[in-house]
Amino acid sequence: MTDAATDTAALNREMMQRDRAAAWLGLVVERDDPGHAVVRMLVREEMTNGFGITHGGLVFALADTAFAIACNEDERVTVAAGADITFLKSTHAGQTLTATAVRRTRSGRTGLYDVSVVDEHGEAVAEFRGRSLSTNRTLTPPVE
Repeated sequence: MTDAATDTAALNREMMQRDRAAAWLGLVVERDDPGHAVVRMLVREEMTNGFGITHGGLVFALADTAFAIACNEDERVTVAAGADITFLKSTHAGQTLTATAVRRTRSGRTGLYDVSVVDEHGEAVAEFRGRSLSTNRTLTPPVE
């Protein structure tokens, strides 16, 4: 891993240490390389909707978190400019979902990232496409 990649991974880890939503969801970051991230989530009972299937908003949150890690490739704070998701298969409590985000293109302040969400058998659950916008802000130390 290059020094730049190491620095970016450290930034992503710092970003994730502050991410209260990801912590509350129990998300586990397995990979946080520039332009590439893998995040895992165990579906809990309280993550299901009235039909007993994983709430789509939580599948989106998993994919969005992998997207956020992948698109924060340097010291600039990068945020979502937009995102779309297609749900392909329902899942249930007890299953493990994994989101893999990959940069498709990055030019100037914008980027395009694809995120695939699969279940523990590698079967497609959702496809997410995120559009990023890099700001002029940098990550600031946490407020204690």
